[in-house]
Amino acid sequence: MPLLEIGQLRKDFRAPDGATQPVIDVPRFELAEQAQVALAGESGSGKTTLLHLIAGILNADSGSVKLAGCELTNVPEGERDRLRAENIGYIFQTFNLLPGYTCVENVLLGMSFGPGADRGFAEQLLRRVGLSDRLHHYPRQLSTGQQQRVAVARALANRPKLVLADEPTGNLDHANAREALKLIREACRENNAALLLVSHDRETLAGFETIVQLADINLAARKVSA
Repeated sequence: MPLLEIGQLRKDFRAPDGATQPVIDVPRFELAEQAQVALAGESGSGKTTLLHLIAGILNADSGSVKLAGCELTNVPEGERDRLRAENIGYIFQTFNLLPGYTCVENVLLGMSFGPGADRGFAEQLLRRVGLSDRLHHYPRQLSTGQQQRVAVARALANRPKLVLADEPTGNLDHANAREALKLIREACRENNAALLLVSHDRETLAGFETIVQLADINLAARKVSA
């Protein structure tokens, strides 16, 4: 059984003129356990929306998203939040670290939405991403690359089955982007987590053995690019 199964997934948005704009129309997509796949697509092709639907941040208009056999769509919000916290890690392009919390506190806060805080594991993750001397630093005291490392540690805090990465190297220079991508892939592999990364950057995509064009699975993206 695949780790992630998507079927007939649809999401429309309302345009300012009142017209309905299809953004996601994915008949089928699957991701195996511990697989690492890159989704390639230009801006406006629905990459972030698809990740938000998989994570349960957005509600689908119709269709199905199953993770490890559990249905994530059409369930109460509280149940969806619980399933996301226990099974999915998310790496945002803008990192989304809380400025009033230290590195270790940001990771612990992520744990609070799942099984519970584990300071030892939080510190272990931060050491793994090379921040053993920055545990008690605040985001403003870190470089952009270091903030990204905290975001990677936080995404793995609840030992997720799946990590979703939304343009995770978009705010980094080329050298830091290569290092961040290597770290993300290694950390997911070491923690037995599958990785689904979306990007439009050719250098980022070139690091993956499996690349899926979003237009190949998202019928709505074909209409945008047509």
